[in-house]
Amino acid sequence: IEIYSLHVDCKVTSRFAHTVITSRIVNRANESREATFEVELPKTAFITNFSMSIDGKVYPGVIKEKAAAQKEYDTAVSRGQSAGLVKIRDRKLELFHVSVSIAAASKVTFELTYEELLKRQLGKFELLIKVRPKQLVKHFQIDVHIFEPQGIRFLETDSTFMTNELTEALTKVQNETKAHILFKPTVDQQKVNPELDETLLNGDFVVRYDVKREATAGDIQIVNGYFVHYFAPSEMPVFPKNVIFVIDRSGSMAGRKIEQTRDALLKILRDLRPEDHFSFITFSNRVVEWKSSLLPATEENVASAAAFVQTLSARGGTDINDALLTAVSALDKAENLPERSISMVILLTDGQPTSGETNVEEIQENIQKAINGKYALFCLGFGFDVSYKFLEKMALSNGGIARRIYENADAALQLQGFYQEVATPILMKIEMQYPENAIEGLTKNNFTLFFEGSEIVVSGKISNELDLLPVEIKAQSHTSDLTLKEEANVKEKEQIFQDQRYIFGNFIERLWAYLTIQQLLEKAISAPEEDQKALEAQALELSLQYSFVTPLTSMVVTKPADQQQGELANKPTEAG
Repeated sequence: IEIYSLHVDCKVTSRFAHTVITSRIVNRANESREATFEVELPKTAFITNFSMSIDGKVYPGVIKEKAAAQKEYDTAVSRGQSAGLVKIRDRKLELFHVSVSIAAASKVTFELTYEELLKRQLGKFELLIKVRPKQLVKHFQIDVHIFEPQGIRFLETDSTFMTNELTEALTKVQNETKAHILFKPTVDQQKVNPELDETLLNGDFVVRYDVKREATAGDIQIVNGYFVHYFAPSEMPVFPKNVIFVIDRSGSMAGRKIEQTRDALLKILRDLRPEDHFSFITFSNRVVEWKSSLLPATEENVASAAAFVQTLSARGGTDINDALLTAVSALDKAENLPERSISMVILLTDGQPTSGETNVEEIQENIQKAINGKYALFCLGFGFDVSYKFLEKMALSNGGIARRIYENADAALQLQGFYQEVATPILMKIEMQYPENAIEGLTKNNFTLFFEGSEIVVSGKISNELDLLPVEIKAQSHTSDLTLKEEANVKEKEQIFQDQRYIFGNFIERLWAYLTIQQLLEKAISAPEEDQKALEAQALELSLQYSFVTPLTSMVVTKPADQQQGELANKPTEAG
């Protein structure tokens, strides 16, 4: 079985990435063989299309409601044939895998399309393309086209497998707003060494960039009546933060996990700013406060905390409820904290609650009542024994986010990376306001916190014949209350995208749908049960309308009649 052509074609238009992967395979054997197509794609992406064409006949994938697809194919499952085609691969990727049997000398073309909105983190956007053909490929090519109307501030490519020879196969052409990256290595350049048919292409091909930002009230882009508004202020004073680290040191954290936690905490301590206040609470079946109150992050206090962190050892049960309530109460009674400051609790745990209150609903309720919107709660789940669903619901209900920390060599870096994302809050209580009667389907437009290096994205549909779209942003910074205003000229904005080469269909409309689905699903996690159904129904309707494989839909992959039917591509979620 020979992959004679593999093409990754990626168009990024104003952060929205549309990737098409085409693999052409021929069976050089004189009997039928299994041809396999494997793609590792970002978890944040939604698959939108898949097809196989065997000797010219096309077998499309069809996107249906998950429950309906499941039912239809349960019969196939009962014959023991069906398996999910997509599974979580690691922290950033999921794996799409399909195989089909093809006759001698036959050819098959696989084509997979997925889309995602690139998210700005720590000051840059990252497009990750996983390259793993497992054999030399005669025609191998990666094309990345980027069009950013705001202008490209910097652009870099990075790869885990580059050699000097391979660098020669990489070209980058760039002007003010557009860039084209082409990676097209010959078969010889792909080889580990000239004697062996072994490929070097195995790993990550990454494009990182950021855009220019002139307007203070962000940037508005409009295509076919849909708008997107990007807001990422910089060079603002940083809010002092009051952080309590709540660290699980129950028995299951023993060994590697507690070591990595210690490493990460030591680095995080060094990153605290002098105006920050902090404390530690550690818990197993009993809860221990490092100090009776939050301390300013002076050199002395940080050194004493580092000494304490070095002594962390793991044994005992897991009393998450009491640990979090202790943290909230410490913030409640804290004195002499800076006036305009931001308080947060960062929980790190690797297990289920096993001592004290163990009912997760009760814990969620207790914590939400105690926090009562005053502080943000971030939950980090270490490994796969945690109830991620529980942590995610608790974080989202309390103005924070949850993240799974994967148990591997870079766990300490993952913890540190997460901390860096939330380390520099520069705005709070951000309200993005648009004319009420003129906008439909507005995505989330109120945000509790904005962290340096990230970006706020709001999208919606301009309902009537509006010539000017006025925008007002209200927010609080460390030093003052801000009001920023901007108006976008609808006709002028529409002109920017007239150059059709860079547009795939109504990309802002698709961006709007992608964002709306993501937000509805997130909202459903912490919503009461009766609202959950309505939110999911709305997300399902959009998933079907725009053909996205989301946690509510499935793609049914059809194959030639003589082969097993009923394979489903589902979207795996972190909560399983």
